[in-house]
Amino acid sequence: MADSPSPLPHRTVDMASLKALAHPLRVQILETIFRYGPQTAGTLAERLGESTGSTSYHLRQLAKYDFVLEVEGHGTKRERWWDRPKGMLTVVTRELAHDPATREAAQLVRREFDRSRAAALDDFIDRSWSDEPAEWSEAATVSTTNVRLTVEQLAELSRAAEEFIAQAVEKLRAAGVQEGARPVQIHLNAFPLADDHPTPRAEAPEN
Repeated sequence: MADSPSPLPHRTVDMASLKALAHPLRVQILETIFRYGPQTAGTLAERLGESTGSTSYHLRQLAKYDFVLEVEGHGTKRERWWDRPKGMLTVVTRELAHDPATREAAQLVRREFDRSRAAALDDFIDRSWSDEPAEWSEAATVSTTNVRLTVEQLAELSRAAEEFIAQAVEKLRAAGVQEGARPVQIHLNAFPLADDHPTPRAEAPEN
């Protein structure tokens, strides 16, 4: 019988870490490393249109709070490579978003992540049928599903989906980067919709 996969580490940031992350360029640096893998201050500067002095400074601040770590055995003292720690990261919690001491930082961080991810999706949609090779457009999916759930069902669905994606991605990462591989971003949106006139349960149609 095969061993079940070990659960991935899961970190939830604290107040000090969230405040340290609350800078637009730091969020952009973290998102770039999430998307494209290990980076140096130089590669980040080129991608983000910043100076290497600026990206180097912000990398050090991110490292101080364990958002990034130096890749051992790579680079030099003048050009260090940085990666994200393994595992899942919860950046903004309900408590931090509502705490007066961290509300502004939470709003900035969430807004920057949302802006970046929305821009990436818009970019893919704009070019998917004209600039992308057919096999990549057809392999991708932009999907919406509507269903009525209780809060318990939504929590169960969210946990199952996150665990499935995390385990599948970890398996793919363990296989190493394959020839022809490209950066791929995966989104999962599962949230209750505002409904001022809910349909009675007995009359609700199947979606």
